[in-house]
Amino acid sequence: KAERTFGGRKHAPLPDAERRRIQAQLLPWLRGRLSAARRVVGTVQDDERMLRFVGSHDGSRLAALGTSCPDHFLRTKIRPLFADWDPASGDIEALKAALARGLDQYRKDYQAYYARCRRPDSPGMRDPSPTVVLVPGLGMFAFGKNKSESRVTAEFYNCAIEVMRGAEAIDRYQAMDEQEAFDIEYWPLEEAKLRRMPPEKELDRQVIVVVGAGAGIGKATAHRLVREGAHLVCVDRDEAAATATAREIVDRYGPGIGVGGSGISNCGPAIGLGCDITDRASVTRLFDDAALAYGGVDAVVVTAGVFVAPDTSGRIDDGQWGLTFGVNVTGAYIVADEAHRVFEKQGLPASVVLTTSANAVVAKKGSLAYDTSKAAANHLVRELAVEMAPLVRVNAVAPATVVKGSTMFPRERVTASLAKYAIPFREDETTDALRDKLAGFYAKRSLTQTLIEPEDQAEAIFLLLSRRLSKTTGHVIPVDGGLQDGFLR
Repeated sequence: KAERTFGGRKHAPLPDAERRRIQAQLLPWLRGRLSAARRVVGTVQDDERMLRFVGSHDGSRLAALGTSCPDHFLRTKIRPLFADWDPASGDIEALKAALARGLDQYRKDYQAYYARCRRPDSPGMRDPSPTVVLVPGLGMFAFGKNKSESRVTAEFYNCAIEVMRGAEAIDRYQAMDEQEAFDIEYWPLEEAKLRRMPPEKELDRQVIVVVGAGAGIGKATAHRLVREGAHLVCVDRDEAAATATAREIVDRYGPGIGVGGSGISNCGPAIGLGCDITDRASVTRLFDDAALAYGGVDAVVVTAGVFVAPDTSGRIDDGQWGLTFGVNVTGAYIVADEAHRVFEKQGLPASVVLTTSANAVVAKKGSLAYDTSKAAANHLVRELAVEMAPLVRVNAVAPATVVKGSTMFPRERVTASLAKYAIPFREDETTDALRDKLAGFYAKRSLTQTLIEPEDQAEAIFLLLSRRLSKTTGHVIPVDGGLQDGFLR
């Protein structure tokens, strides 16, 4: 039938840039509405075939009939939600209103379907929300408990569309009998298998943005959080470094299963993105990309920071002062502020963790700009906690000097610090060896006499993001080995 497939075109797909813009705005809102029972992770499918189906005259009729493959029901439900929306209007508020009405009716219809078809030994009703949402002009949004499940859901519904295409090409598509479909969806043996699944990890179903993930504390944090089930958006000014961290995660834990997803949404448990956190437009793009990849964001960690070494007279110029505050204070604020926009759309409890420093409360010579910027960051945590409550918790970790893996400790700064503290070294020593000497010196200044490493900060960050400290907000937790000068006064 060529162009007359599915009754021909009713709605033209939106241009790529406009489609991405609306998808990025819509997805966190939609994810929030679908996560009333438990959080879900999303996948976007908007290739030519999908756009043709959702934009066709017969798309809504065929979707309402339900799918025909019994193996798919546990993922796709018996049918998707098809939004009644004209993409030519570009009216996202009208689309949200149509989806809100559609979600309410879908849940009522699903409850009625369960009531009609249940048998005496049927398992209890599962979440009545749809797992597939079709929108003319935009494509398909598929959801599941993690990225793999949402991609499989998208893949299965792609298969359902192909069955419809073949049937309609020769005659008329007919879906499976409703009772038969129910008996498959609620098959007791399938329910028994679901009950034997291992318990979910603490950060399962969550999407976490880590800014500064290319090295040091940020890299260690990304690796720590993924062990608890989180999906990671690894971000760094150095995009190649962020991508390398994401690749390490995918190589270690696998890309997941399923082939659904278009563009950045065709991803696994981690992606890497470049971002300049002092540029709001760059940060906005970051959160748009996160939404397109996973449907939204649940938490943000900012470990990015900058230290500008003073000249021999102990001074830095005004531009370097501005850079220090731009990254360490304003950049952290911009990230938190843009994250807050996403959190408000979702309406789900969320968390922000910043990284400040023991230097914020310990005055000393030689790091005026850095120390005062971190003192400002400490108070930024408290102010953001007040501004974003009750939906969002905001906390911070305050490390003592972390030398290992830090981009703030290039060889020149390490040797300057060794010379400052009269620690012997040779110019032919490796940078790592010199860093170890400096780190050992810093460790001896603490009460616990232990090295402070990125993994120590990552552990504290995990605790702040987890349910274990769910009643904590507005606080800065020192992870410094015990510094007397930094004790709370």
